[in-house]
Amino acid sequence: MKIVIRDGLPFVSVTIRQENRVLTLENVLLDTGSAGTVFPSDKLRNSGIAPQDTALIRRITGVGGDEFVVETAVDSVAVGHLQVTNFIVEAGAMDYRFEIEGILGFDFLQQTGAIIDLGKMEMRQPQN
Repeated sequence: MKIVIRDGLPFVSVTIRQENRVLTLENVLLDTGSAGTVFPSDKLRNSGIAPQDTALIRRITGVGGDEFVVETAVDSVAVGHLQVTNFIVEAGAMDYRFEIEGILGFDFLQQTGAIIDLGKMEMRQPQN
């Protein structure tokens, strides 16, 4: 999966699946400094991806300040050939005052073993 630089930041395309619903977001920040993966609650809701009735509400803190998010279980999150199934994402307002469709965090990167190659500007699976 190619990494695209916008305003000096790395972005990738992400596909989220929950049951028969699929949402692809093209402008997702690749963020090794974010513990979790976060998507805008309105984009998830508009595509029919919703948290369970028992979902947890948490407060997260980042460079943009504090934000409340709802943990949402999805069937999968994929970036190219990298994929995690039965994954928990966070859904929040994401009012960061710049154009962004999500944050792909360290949780996804660690579970997939993603290799980030800045020389080639790509993210890929580890080679066995």
